[in-house]
Amino acid sequence: MTDDRMAATRVSAGQRYLEMASALIRRLDTDEWRHIDAAAELMTEAMARGGSIHVFGSGHSHILAEELFYRAGGFVRIEPILFEGLMLHASATLSTSLERVPGLAAAILDDHPTRSGDVLLIGSNSGSNAVVIEMAQEARTRGLRTIAITSIDHATSDVARQREAPRLHELVDVVIDNGGVVGDAAVQIEDLPMRVAPTSTVVVAAIANVLVAEVAERLMARGVEPEIFSSSNVAGGDAVNQDHLRRTDAR
Repeated sequence: MTDDRMAATRVSAGQRYLEMASALIRRLDTDEWRHIDAAAELMTEAMARGGSIHVFGSGHSHILAEELFYRAGGFVRIEPILFEGLMLHASATLSTSLERVPGLAAAILDDHPTRSGDVLLIGSNSGSNAVVIEMAQEARTRGLRTIAITSIDHATSDVARQREAPRLHELVDVVIDNGGVVGDAAVQIEDLPMRVAPTSTVVVAAIANVLVAEVAERLMARGVEPEIFSSSNVAGGDAVNQDHLRRTDAR
């Protein structure tokens, strides 16, 4: 085979990433469906009773809360827990330090109203930092049902930074495994010692929207029409969203 033909048939790093990400999303419909089903049922029960879905993550995992909040085609009854100190734009190193501080989760929840019977959805690839572990524990003591999206392989790995129990997946009502490799970065490049291209974000976004679709369908089957945000970039969208926000503020 000529060098040109070999180059034409070689799978590039980007193509390998797409295949890995696609495979991880496909496994949601097989390996993880019973967990997704259980999570969707918890969320449906809460929203059918007029409750809310609270969403939390630290570091890059806070993207889960942003993906679900004030989103075209998304639920109005999403309450994101967005604590700036745990978000990377202020200080990446401070965020890493703060997510390991004991007691922070309770203070954050004290400042974020919840009701017994609500649901807390937590995203954490490692499932090991103090803030997510204590967030799950605090939420359950306050009467919330809890769902985690995490990497079981990472959380139980011998090379994980934190291996001592408890870990997030041991503390929640439902666990959805994102299927990611230890360390999250998935693609090996020849002669490059560190892998690149993490998969957790693309998978967690898929899980988030699978849950939205499932819960919306289940609510409608119960005769409960969920409040849904419109796109602000279509005619009339601003008016729809402002009406939702006014009623949310009133509640």
